Amino acid sequence: MIRSDTRIHLAAITVFVSLAGIAASIRGVLFDEPSLFRYGVIAVVGGVACFVLLLNPTRDADS
Repeated sequence: MIRSDTRIHLAAITVFVSLAGIAASIRGVLFDEPSLFRYGVIAVVGGVACFVLLLNPTRDADS
C-alpha cells in the first residue's frame, strides 16, 4: 500500500493545525476569550477530520 507523499505532507500539516487549535482553545479558556476558544475548537475538529480523511486508503490504493 503506497500513499502519495502529498497526502502525507498535508496530513502532517493538519496535525500541526490541530495542535495550534488546542493551544488557542486553552488560551481562550484561560483568558476568557470566547471567540478564540471557538476558533480553536473549530481548528481541532477540522484538523482531525482532515487528518483522518487524508490517511484513509482510497479505492486506487491496491493498484
